Amino acid sequence: MRDRQAALEAKRQALLEAGVDMMDPSSVYVEDSVQVGEGTQLLPGTILRGDTVVGRNCQIGPNVMLTSCTVEDECAINASQCEESVIRKGCQIGPYTHIRPHCVVGEGSKIGAFVQLKNCNLGKGTKMAHLTYVGDSDVGDDCNFGCGTVTCNYDGFQKHRTIIGSNVFVGCNTNFVPPVQIGDGAFIAAATTVTQDVPQDAMVIGRTRQQVKEGWAAANREKKRKK
Repeated sequence: MRDRQAALEAKRQALLEAGVDMMDPSSVYVEDSVQVGEGTQLLPGTILRGDTVVGRNCQIGPNVMLTSCTVEDECAINASQCEESVIRKGCQIGPYTHIRPHCVVGEGSKIGAFVQLKNCNLGKGTKMAHLTYVGDSDVGDDCNFGCGTVTCNYDGFQKHRTIIGSNVFVGCNTNFVPPVQIGDGAFIAAATTVTQDVPQDAMVIGRTRQQVKEGWAAANREKKRKK
């Protein structure tokens, strides 16, 4: 136990001497195999494990755990967990993001609160702000995902892949039921369940048309009152 503590303190001191900033070194855990670039700030609650490599001028934490990840320069990761994945330059991750193994998050992407990624590749500048699950998927550049989007990658027997092109707009509460392929520039209307391929620059909408029954609520309240 003492040897482990001594090794941890030595690692933190070596990083400080190499130009890594720590607001409170005693609150940071970094395994000896980890590499961190100059100018990166490790905030309290940061845990860096395995073969993790963090680039220059990043901000990691508070409350982040990275396990065998590569994080390129100028990334910010806040209150999130990432495992065996690659986060390209200039990404913003978190808070409360979970990046599971075998993901690549493209340069300049923004992955926000309560988003989970698994075994997927994202292009440059793609945004998933909140409440989204993307698994077993390939996503192009500059896509925007509304909240509540889900890739339904498991049918109970096998995993299937969703392929989404570049510049695709995905409305809130969209379900992708793969295998499906979405062409570049497509527009997915909110509350759509996508079960077939969508051509380039098309718009797809898959929900029932709204009906308004005027006076229905008042009439039913009156019936209940009379009973």
